[in-house]
Amino acid sequence: MEYRLERDALGAVKVPTDKYWGAQTQRSLQNFAIGNELMPKEIIMAITIIKKACAVVNNRLGLLDKARFQAILNACDKILQGKYSEHFPLVVWQTGSGTQTNMNVNEVIANLASKDCQKDIHPNDQVNMSQSSNDVFSSALHISALVMLEDKLIEQIIRLISTFEKLEKDYKGIIKCGRTHLQDATPMTFSQEISGWKTMVEKSLEMIKTSKNGLSELAIGGTAIGTGINAPKGFGELVAKEINLMLNKEFISAKNKFYALSSKDALVFAHGAIKSLALDLMKIANDIRWLASGPRCGLGEITIPENEPGSSIMPGKVNPTQCEAITMIAVQVMANDNAISFASSQGNFQLNVFTPLIAYNFLQSITLLSDGIKSFNENCLQGLKPNKEKMYYNVQNSLMLSTILSPHIGYDKASEIANKAYRENITLKQACIDLGYLTKEQFDKIVQINKMI
Repeated sequence: MEYRLERDALGAVKVPTDKYWGAQTQRSLQNFAIGNELMPKEIIMAITIIKKACAVVNNRLGLLDKARFQAILNACDKILQGKYSEHFPLVVWQTGSGTQTNMNVNEVIANLASKDCQKDIHPNDQVNMSQSSNDVFSSALHISALVMLEDKLIEQIIRLISTFEKLEKDYKGIIKCGRTHLQDATPMTFSQEISGWKTMVEKSLEMIKTSKNGLSELAIGGTAIGTGINAPKGFGELVAKEINLMLNKEFISAKNKFYALSSKDALVFAHGAIKSLALDLMKIANDIRWLASGPRCGLGEITIPENEPGSSIMPGKVNPTQCEAITMIAVQVMANDNAISFASSQGNFQLNVFTPLIAYNFLQSITLLSDGIKSFNENCLQGLKPNKEKMYYNVQNSLMLSTILSPHIGYDKASEIANKAYRENITLKQACIDLGYLTKEQFDKIVQINKMI
């Protein structure tokens, strides 16, 4: 392999000639050979957007000459097209401010831009002009989080709600046994059960949308610690406007940059809403795999698509694999939430130095949930069907139909009827008649399942 010499404040470093990164990226590769978790590509793209917007503003303010400005813009556009992804090799486990990733982007842009420009372009002096890694990385985290929420996760949530709406409509009027404590409860309709699932997701969507407000505030313009040193007055506001033009979003410059750099509570709040969605999905998936358990020795009240063989040893076995995948994702999101919460608590003085970890976990949660919901929706929910015969059988034989008797004969007598029917394996009606509490005609008049829902 051939190398070239790149220099930074610590001296010269050998860099492979076919790579566009520079000395600081190379040092990071050597000093942080930790794990396989690369910095998310969404962070790289967000930083590149920021660099492009900053170049526009710096040029407009007369700080960056036209030739360098145009070369930086062209370099940013090439990166945003995904042509140079292999030149961003750094792992998450680096400096807690994301400085090395910011410099990685600066160096790649500078080297790409220098090829197209007759003037040298410095990664710090021109590409990082009016910026610090601290305000850039924090802003990139908010940008990538909000963009992924709006353009990826929310889209899948809306599709999931639409599926529940269809299922609720298609299976309206089918009466089944309700359950509490994993025990039989009073009757309900299958559409009512589905409506509960649907509303869980709708409420989670509302919370996620509310959380976007905090993510829309950007730290850019605060530079190193929030004072805005080395940045023109109003720089953050101007950059936010340029970012909005590029992404068609509504980002704003945070009013208090000291807060924006040292606190990550907007991300904690947003991920809390994401976690709530994960918890709801855990409950829904568990309900579905319980209801689909069997096919002969379980509840068997619904059927779900048979997507693949479920066992390498038991012929004909089919498992609720989509439910298992989404519940594993839910567990991972819960774990990510713990990591994000703890990391956010570690802001010292004017900076939180756990931002790469927060970025990795936050974006992983969105990616997993978005992909997981799509798979769960398309490969399980859309093919879900009720077993009407089994539902009817279960509800007709439920001892909890005795609940409707309480207003007429009292709780104690209704309880006695249910216990007798269970012990002697007879119907509630027979137990009621045997005890002499109601006649057959009186029982039939009171116990009408379609009036109990």
